Amino acid sequence: MRRVADLLNDLVDAGVLRSYAVFGAVAQMRYTEAVVTMDADVLVAVPKPDALDVLGPIYAFCATRGYEPEGEAIRVGDWPVQFIPSFSRLTDAAVDNAEIADLEGTPMRVVRAGYLAVIALSAGRAKDLARILALLEAGAVADSEIEDLAKSHGLSSEWETFKERFE
Repeated sequence: MRRVADLLNDLVDAGVLRSYAVFGAVAQMRYTEAVVTMDADVLVAVPKPDALDVLGPIYAFCATRGYEPEGEAIRVGDWPVQFIPSFSRLTDAAVDNAEIADLEGTPMRVVRAGYLAVIALSAGRAKDLARILALLEAGAVADSEIEDLAKSHGLSSEWETFKERFE
């Protein structure tokens, strides 16, 4: 994972990315017990979000480093890395408010637990609801934080439905 962090930071330093934050199962592992995952999902904020080929510069930069596409991802060492352009006000805020994790002296931006829960709430799949439960059970996030973030991102009814179902 350190090679992934190095690549992500190099993408920012080169101006290919404005910012990034690891999310999904890899981010969840920062806050809960280990979960099975096959790839690393990375939210990316790009300098030109309206470009026709928003991921093209990322793939081109990775190719100069010897990292080639593998399906929808770029293989970086043992990790397929999937780059997902920030797609909403919620994901923009998740990137902007990311925590900095330390990987053997290398910083890596990781979506905070509250944002991770609310992104999962917005997706609403069974595995996303399980992610919210795991974050709550681990004490990584409080109900009140999810409620506040859900409200500020127009997801209050989804949060109420979640609470009715799981409390």
